[in-house]
Amino acid sequence: MRLERDRLFKLMRRFRSVPSIMAFAMGVGILIGMSGFLVNADQTGVAPPQGSAPLLEVVADGVQIYTCETKGSLFQWSFKAPEANLFDKQGRQIGTHFAGPTWRIADGSAIVGEVVAKADAPERGAIEWLLLRAKAHEGQGVLGEAAFIRRTDTKGGIAPTAGCDANHVAEQVRMRYSAVYQFFSAPKG
Repeated sequence: MRLERDRLFKLMRRFRSVPSIMAFAMGVGILIGMSGFLVNADQTGVAPPQGSAPLLEVVADGVQIYTCETKGSLFQWSFKAPEANLFDKQGRQIGTHFAGPTWRIADGSAIVGEVVAKADAPERGAIEWLLLRAKAHEGQGVLGEAAFIRRTDTKGGIAPTAGCDANHVAEQVRMRYSAVYQFFSAPKG
């Protein structure tokens, strides 16, 4: 946030007159307002219940694993599990994400979730955005307090569109992905 503010001040120094600065500031204000609105609009389908408080935000970097299976006479890639490392805002690895779906962090806490809402990712070729509800907890750390998990800002991770046929049944593929996971408390009140 500070870096963005510094850039804004540098740009404003280029304008010498008060009307120019005012016009520039109004334009920036409109853009900032619109960008916040657009982000919120994308996330509304996977928003946690009103009154939920954010507990932790991490970035996942890893793979989505798919298995070639038959469904009747058709062959298709079926989702098996995620496998990713979790990083905090400083870029330090603090946990892992794996089958369940489960998230485990270095404080010893873990959470298993179940999907309650989905939304198409705005980025083409990216896995869906999700809202999950906690169905199991482990440990006393921060994830022990989480009631909801939201996955947004996904990149990659979708199943291949080809390569699953009679010669490849039971084979697995690992599709690179990244996402932001946010953990929320239960609503207060």
